[in-house]
Amino acid sequence: MPEAPLQRASDTASNRFEGKETMRRERRYRAAATVLALAASLGMAGCMGETLQRGYIPSESALQQVQVGAPREQVMIALGTPSTTADFGGEVFYYISQKTNRPVAFMNSRVVDQTVLAIYFDENEQVSQVSNYGLEDGQIIDLVSRTTPTAGKDFSFLSQLFSATGVVMPQAEP
Repeated sequence: MPEAPLQRASDTASNRFEGKETMRRERRYRAAATVLALAASLGMAGCMGETLQRGYIPSESALQQVQVGAPREQVMIALGTPSTTADFGGEVFYYISQKTNRPVAFMNSRVVDQTVLAIYFDENEQVSQVSNYGLEDGQIIDLVSRTTPTAGKDFSFLSQLFSATGVVMPQAEP
């Protein structure tokens, strides 16, 4: 009978040791889960979208300096060099700005807002008209398309693969 109290004491010590070990494991799992969650959130932060502003946005004070009848030099001083110019039927300065949004880093961006400030000059190089065009006034063109148009036929991947292996694809009759 004297063995029973000793056995209980050793069982209690063993339970205490197992309880401490379980608590240590839980702490390690919590720390690992916290580190993993932080790493995942930092990794996902790199995928967040962005809004980009391109071009020149003139200030209100600069626009007030450009009135009908102002000389060309005053426009250059107030607004700076234009984004582009046109010389057809009188000189025109274009100041172009574009705001694009990309919801996720690996997706294509889309144009959210576009502004074209057009300054028209007469034959005396004085401002004849000031126009402000927005996104709704025009159409969006891709200035850098990343594709080169070529003459000839477009072949699909499979037709190219079969022609490379010697299997001839039937051609459509015109």
